[in-house]
Parts: sequence; C-alpha cells; structure tokens
Amino acid sequence: MPASPLNALSPLDGRYAAKVEKLRPLLSEYGLIRRRLQVEVEWFIALSEAGFAEFRPLGEEARATLHSLVERFSEIDAEAIKAIERTTNHDVKAVEYWLAEQIGGDPELAPATGFLHFACTSEDINNTSHALMLEAARRDVLLPALDAIVATLSARAAKFAAQPMLSRTHGQTASPTTLGKEIANVAVRLLRAREVIASVRLLAKMNGAVGNYNAHLAAYPGFDWEAFARRVVEERLGLAFNTHTTQIEPHDAMAELFDAFKRCNTVLIDWSRDAWGYISLGYFTQKAVAGETGSSTMPHKVNPIDFENGEGNFGIANALFAHMSEKLPISRFQRDLTDSTVLRNIGVAFGHTLLGYDSLARGMAKLAAGPAAIDADLDAAWEVLAEPVQTVMRRHGIANPYEQLKELTRGKAITKDALHAFIRGLAIPAAERDRLLAMTPRSYVGKAAELARRIHPGHDRR
Repeated sequence: MPASPLNALSPLDGRYAAKVEKLRPLLSEYGLIRRRLQVEVEWFIALSEAGFAEFRPLGEEARATLHSLVERFSEIDAEAIKAIERTTNHDVKAVEYWLAEQIGGDPELAPATGFLHFACTSEDINNTSHALMLEAARRDVLLPALDAIVATLSARAAKFAAQPMLSRTHGQTASPTTLGKEIANVAVRLLRAREVIASVRLLAKMNGAVGNYNAHLAAYPGFDWEAFARRVVEERLGLAFNTHTTQIEPHDAMAELFDAFKRCNTVLIDWSRDAWGYISLGYFTQKAVAGETGSSTMPHKVNPIDFENGEGNFGIANALFAHMSEKLPISRFQRDLTDSTVLRNIGVAFGHTLLGYDSLARGMAKLAAGPAAIDADLDAAWEVLAEPVQTVMRRHGIANPYEQLKELTRGKAITKDALHAFIRGLAIPAAERDRLLAMTPRSYVGKAAELARRIHPGHDRR
C-alpha cells in the first residue's frame, strides 16, 4: 500500500500532520540524525583545538565546511545515512561514516578523519542530541504555544473580571465568584507550571563507554578530559554538564521535564473539563463556525469538541510522559537498551501536547459569556447569602449563627423575602443590617474582580 496520510498508524502523521508540523524537524528521526551530526562536528572541531600534536587546529575554511554540513543538512542527507545504517545496523556509526565520506576529499580535513567520534561511545552522541532536540522543541514551539494560551486566558480573565457567577462546590450552589476570576485561577496555575518547565536544565555527558574517560586517558593520559568534555557540552552545545554517569546519561533531567509538562497538561485537562461544564450550563456560549456540523442528526448543536479533543490529547501525552519519566532513569548496571525505543516516542508525547494546545486555542477563540444563564442561576440562589449573614452574626456575638442559618436554608429554596425577613429580625447594628439587606448574590463576590485582573507574569500574587 503506498504511503499516504490515510495509511498512517499515528494520527500525528495522518489526520493531524499539519497541526504538529513545527515539531517534525525537531523531534523526528531526521531531527535526531541532524543533531547527531551537529554533536560529531562540534566534538571534532573541539579536538582540533585541544593541542594534540596529531590534530592541529582547523582553519576557518575547514570549520565553515563542517558547519555547513549541519546547517544545510537535508532529508536527502538523512536518507543517505539511513542507507549506510542498513549495512552497519548501527545508527550512530552510520553518521560517523557519512561524515567521513563528506570530508574525505578535503585536503585539510581528510587526514584527520581518525578523530571523528574519537573516544566516544554512541551514548555520548545520543544523549547530547536528545537534549538539543528537547531544548529546541521547548524553546521554539512548546513554550510559545503555551504562552499563547496563557495570554488568551489572561485577556479573558480581564474581560470577564466583573461578571458574577454562581460557584459550584461538590456540584452544589456555593458562594458566588466571577467568570474572570475562575479563568484567572487557570492562568496563574499555568504561569507557575511554565516556570517549572522553563527552569529544567537539560543535562548531557561526553565521558565514554562507562563514564570514566577510559579510552580518552588511554590515548592521552596527561590531558584533562573532564574539563574538555565540560567545555564542549556547556560552551559549544549550550547544555548542562553531568559529571557522574554510567554509559548512559541517566535521563533524570529529561524525566523532570516530562513531569513538568505532565503537570501542566493536567492543569489544562482540568480547565478543559470546567470549560466543557460551563458551556453545558450556558455560562459560556460558543460562536458557531460557518459550514461546521455539530451533530449528524441534531442541526441545532454546537458541541464543545475542541475542549473534548484537548482533554483527550493531553491524556495520551500524559500517559506517555508518565511512562518515560518512570522508565528512562532506570537502566540495568552500566547500560541496557530499553531506553532506545522509548526515547523514539518523545515526539509522540509532545505532538499530542501540541495538539492539545491547538484544540484549546481554537475552543477558547469561540467562547463568549452567557449572562442570561449566569444571571438566572444567581437570581435563584439567595441561599448562598447564608454564609455572609452567619459570619456577621458571629462578629456581633449572636448565639448559634451557623445553626440558625442551617435550619433556615439547608436543602431549601430560599427566597429574597424569606432571607430579608430573617435579617430584619437580627439584633445587630442598623448599619450592619442595612448592609446585609443590600447584598445580593450578584454583589457577593469578594475580591474576585480584583484577583481576576492581577495575573500577568511577574506580578506579586501573594
């Protein structure tokens, strides 16, 4: 059967291919091969600067030739490397051989091909490559997409900051809040989650077969290989250096990053479900999209499919993140290969995360407030004012205030007149009585509007 999006096993490469296009050059097999080439090149150039008599510093033209191989790396080049792999049955060695072929005709570079992949184990190349892939995906695609969601939520929180609405705790009517404040709660949670995601320092190592620089010191016993490896990792590759590893970098930082994205996705699942619920209550309305069908049989429907799709994609992503963060830090003795196939699914987890972001962005773009439903619920919920009434009674020393309001309101539909009759009978100062009588479910929102407007990054939210 010929290759086609209709034949794709993963919807990321089929139905949703266009929506995850930005991740494809970064987290695909092509992206991994390109990063391997980058690491091999930087290690090779750094070795030329190490002061070894056998490998003199490369000139500017030779360096430019090497860097151009990375900068101009194409899918055709990646296919050529895969062709070599079919013979070697080793993906990293195939990159080394391809690189040797590319520089084999250069009079300055050709004599030094013996220093390609010098003293390296495959994991020296792979762990740095995976870290570079994750760094680029986080910086260039995922954080910008997350920031766009936070910006939208912040704008909606400000827009609806003063729109009162009835709360629901345990599914029952509860003290009023504002629509903007409930949106602001999500934005603040995401801002914190974003800070954690951005703060994870991706670790890498370049220390040989079991992490001890054995081969390095066999070749050049007087050379400070640890300091050299640190410079390559930190200065040339822009990663954090891990001093203690086995053959593999233990993936602890990678697991931290996956867990951070998982927690962020969990916040967004919570928001997806709440937005879905507010739509079902009529607190949010959705703008109909011309030509779009909500139901195959019920023409009136505008289904909250974007929030449902978001929830589903975040769930798949989190299942993968959970497995990877639990499995990758575990490796038998100095190395086993169980991490290899798991690492190849990094792009899948982030692809579903990006799909979730896309779904939420589209869903939130359709939302508008539904004041008719909001106001109707508030006007029918005078019982929520039992809380402020009994609290004022406590202040003025009236006996059993909670119990009195419980008797009046619990499980009952309380009218404005019934509540006002109770308030007029209280032995409290007249000014306090008047203040309670002036209170309505719509006005009893505390600092909700102020809190809703106070959510931009860097703001003191204490």
